[in-house]
Parts: sequence; structure tokens; C-alpha cells
Amino acid sequence: MQNSFVPEGRLYGTAENTGYIRNEAGLRLAHQTGKTLEGIVTSCSKDLDLTLDLGVITGVIPYNETVYSPDGGPVKDIAVITRVGKPVCFKIKDIIENGETKSAVLSRADAQRECTEDYISYLQPGDVINCRVTHTEKFGAFADVGCGITALLPIDCISVSRISHSQDRLRAGDDIKCVVSRIEKDPFRMFLTLKELLGTWEENAAQFMPGQTVRGVVRGIEPYGIFIELSPNLSGLSEYRDDVEPGDEVAVYIKSVDPKKMKVKLVIVGKQGRSHPSPLKYYVPENVTHVYRFIYSTPVSSKLTETDFT
Repeated sequence: MQNSFVPEGRLYGTAENTGYIRNEAGLRLAHQTGKTLEGIVTSCSKDLDLTLDLGVITGVIPYNETVYSPDGGPVKDIAVITRVGKPVCFKIKDIIENGETKSAVLSRADAQRECTEDYISYLQPGDVINCRVTHTEKFGAFADVGCGITALLPIDCISVSRISHSQDRLRAGDDIKCVVSRIEKDPFRMFLTLKELLGTWEENAAQFMPGQTVRGVVRGIEPYGIFIELSPNLSGLSEYRDDVEPGDEVAVYIKSVDPKKMKVKLVIVGKQGRSHPSPLKYYVPENVTHVYRFIYSTPVSSKLTETDFT
């Protein structure tokens, strides 16, 4: 789905945005046309009003204009305070002149309302969208899907390879693609999934051959063996040893790759320290905007692992 509404921070610093916010004529034009702009929040008052430096004019987002709440629920103070030092989107409601001093009344809520009505309300399960990770938790990551509106990416939807914390895979500020998995209307909540974009078992296993020694990350330890992640959507099993722990980066020798059982047998040959998230590799073309069905299993496997978005 094509989208002109982007996560906060994407507009700030662009030539178009800078052209609007660094001169009064640009700000007045944005006011007249209802243009959505972005600026950096410089401070938050005791009344939870946000102040932005717009160059020739100081901008203020009143507390009741800081967040759009579709169900009319109260805005959490932390959602306002944590905007300080970060770019936020806004529309200009008014430009006030008081002698030689000028200020602009801004609304982030208006920008978010427009994003909700003209973009998010049309999204369907299976739509592929661009997001920006805002923060990570043990249970999953939150991602900005447009104008600061966030959705939850549960930890079990991040990848097929199991991780203990979403920060094992993602970091705040990461720009990622996700698939819309579910949208609840009342109250509004959106849920995302990522693993359907990271390739099938067969696509991932095609990168590895028996006899190779490659990098892996320890993801799980059981009495019967150690699960080693070779890629976000592919793990193998090595024999148990007591000198590694989850999160360790290791060198592994590939003993066998079995498409029928969807199993990769490994041998740990060296320990290389703690791992860090690697850039994600997507297995869908750039022009794909919707996923109807994702089959992770191989054609020769008796086990069917799939996601159906229809």
C-alpha cells in the first residue's frame, strides 16, 4: 500500500521540511495548506505543553494537542514528556502576533488524526508497511507506523528463531518493514509481524551447505542440545556444552541440512564473544505491498507451518 504518512523523524532534515520551517513565509503557507511538518521539541512545561524551535517563530503544542486518541481516552503524561529532544509531526493551527513577537500554535493530534483517517483506517491484515522502531521490551517492540502512531510487534512475530528480548533483533530507531497482522477498533490497537518477510526455511537454508563453517548465535540451551541461529528465520542444533550461554556468538561447522525434517545439525567449533543485531534481509521484492499467505515449511516436509492473512 502506497503511503505518504511516514514515521516521525523521516521528514525532519529533508529539504522540503526545512524550507517550510526556517522562514515565516513557509510557515504561513503550511498553515494555509494544512501541510504536516516536523520539528524538534526543545522543552516541556509543567502544564505539559511542548515547545519547538521553528527558527524565526517559536512553536507550542498545547497539552490537549499532543496526542490523538481515537477513543477519547486520556493521554499519558509519559507519552508527552518523552517527546523532548525528538522530532514530532505537527500542523499549524494559528500564527499569533504580539507586538514584534510571533508564535505558532501547533497540533500533533491533527496530524495524527489525518494519518489515522486517510491511511491507517484503510490498512488490512497482510499489508506490508514501513515502520520505525520506537522502543523495545521483553515481550516485543513498538514501532511507529506513521506520525508517531505506534503498533506492537510481539516477540514471537519478530522471527522464526526464538529470542529472549526484542533488543536481540532490533534497536530503537531501526527502520523496518512489517506486515499488519491484526487491527482492533475499540480501543484502537494495531499488531505487526515481521517473520513472514524474512524468508522460508528453504530460502534461508539455501545460504548454507554441509562442510561450511559459519557464524551463529546461541539462542537456547537444553539438556539435549544447543539451538544456534544461523539467520533470523533459521536455526540449527548442536550437541550440548557448558561453556556457552544465550547471546554468545559462535563459529559452527555444518554437519547436515535436511529439508524433509527441516533440521540443520551443527558443531560449535569456537566462541567469539557477545552478539549484536545484524541488518535484516528481506525475502520479498520491494514492490510487494501485500502478503496473502506465507508458507515457511519446505514442499517435502510433512509439517506445515504457515500464516494466512486472508
